[in-house]
Amino acid sequence: MTIKVGDRLPQATFMTMTAEGPRPVSSDDIFKGAKVALLALPGAFTPTCSARHLPGYKDRVADFKAKGVSKIVCVSVNDVFVMGAWAKDQGITDEVILLADGNADFTRAVGLEFDGAKFGMGVRSQRYSMVVNDGVVEKLNVEEGGEFKVSAADYMLEQL
Repeated sequence: MTIKVGDRLPQATFMTMTAEGPRPVSSDDIFKGAKVALLALPGAFTPTCSARHLPGYKDRVADFKAKGVSKIVCVSVNDVFVMGAWAKDQGITDEVILLADGNADFTRAVGLEFDGAKFGMGVRSQRYSMVVNDGVVEKLNVEEGGEFKVSAADYMLEQL
């Protein structure tokens, strides 16, 4: 079942890269008591994700903060080392929190996975964005097919 507006996010443990190395982080650590802009994408280093999706959020951090968003979070079905390397490649420090959902546990729990096996990618996340307030989904924007419209930073900013 796919998550919908009004639903509470499932409990999950992600991995994030820190200066000290990989560290687990729970969904409560991220979402409890916070207004979060979450973007999810098929994979680090993939063309649209690297050229448009993540950079759009990175470039608009101040605009999100001005609209009451306390955190911007990016989730991908990649391992923490890939996410750490991608953060370096994209010049991400702490303005966007990159979360590795390596086994797709969170992605499956919210019902937004897709089978990328025909592309040699295995289970991946659909491209989407959501606004989450204290763990509850307030906005949900899921892309159709290979599109990149409703999950873009500009689109989400219009919703806030």
